[in-house]
Amino acid sequence: MPFDRNKTKAAAAELAAKGIFLGTSSWKYEGWFGQLYTPARYEYRGKVATTRFERDCLSEYAEVFKTVSVDAAYYTFPRPEYLHKLADAVPDDFRFGFKVTDAVTIKKFPNLARFGAKAGQPNSDFLNADLFAKAFLKPCEEIRSKVGVLMFEFTRFWPSDYEHGRDFVADLDKFLGNLPQGWPYAVEMRNHHWLAPEYFGCLARHGVTHVFNSWDAMPPVSEQMAMPGSRTNPNLIAARFLLKPGRKYEEAVKTFQPYDSVKEPNPEAREAGRALIAEGKKAGKGREIFIYVNNRLEGNALETIAAITE
Repeated sequence: MPFDRNKTKAAAAELAAKGIFLGTSSWKYEGWFGQLYTPARYEYRGKVATTRFERDCLSEYAEVFKTVSVDAAYYTFPRPEYLHKLADAVPDDFRFGFKVTDAVTIKKFPNLARFGAKAGQPNSDFLNADLFAKAFLKPCEEIRSKVGVLMFEFTRFWPSDYEHGRDFVADLDKFLGNLPQGWPYAVEMRNHHWLAPEYFGCLARHGVTHVFNSWDAMPPVSEQMAMPGSRTNPNLIAARFLLKPGRKYEEAVKTFQPYDSVKEPNPEAREAGRALIAEGKKAGKGREIFIYVNNRLEGNALETIAAITE
């Protein structure tokens, strides 16, 4: 489905008015020039200036969509000036989804260069509610009216991390109980067998929503939606369409860059997205739904959204 900027803008506005926010995972993609972005807006001396584009493109994004997932927050705690810059670039009815910084969601730091001396070491701040409140929530207070959902993404745990899923659920239960109340929290899991009544029950007790997510080792979103008890917060639903189940992230990057067109349609994901929209319309304004689509699902998130809303 080709991306029609005006048509998608109208659809996104109509859905947002009903509490259904549909957007993308991150937004700084030059592959979207000629679709969402106008190259001339970012030119300097006849060429697109990458720095200018990355600095200013959120405003043009927000001319069409009413939400975006700020994936960058996963890598470092957001500074107040950064958050104000985001908030100032969008209209009042725009809502941000934030991935919570991994400093509180990683149990053991992976052996990656970005972790420096911490690589391979246990994380002493895993599920540290006080650190989260101080380093993440406090800066967000100043733009609270534009915060739509805060997503705790837990990467896949191994037997060396937790022998049983119930052990993680016990730690998660304690963590969620220590969080400041009144924020729209969500949890995203990557351990497919842990999507069990105990996990959903834990989230429901705390009014936290489960993030339906399409990812390598996870069941399709439609299967997660069909699980009993998976609507853990009656007023908030969140979904992230990231990868086709069974596909590795690195493979998707290699296959789909520069993300300028759909290369591999995913009918199941599209239908699940439509079902979430239909569910939101039926539920009415009492429930908010946040749906985020990644370029690595099909190759171009804009065209995927156009197909979902068609």
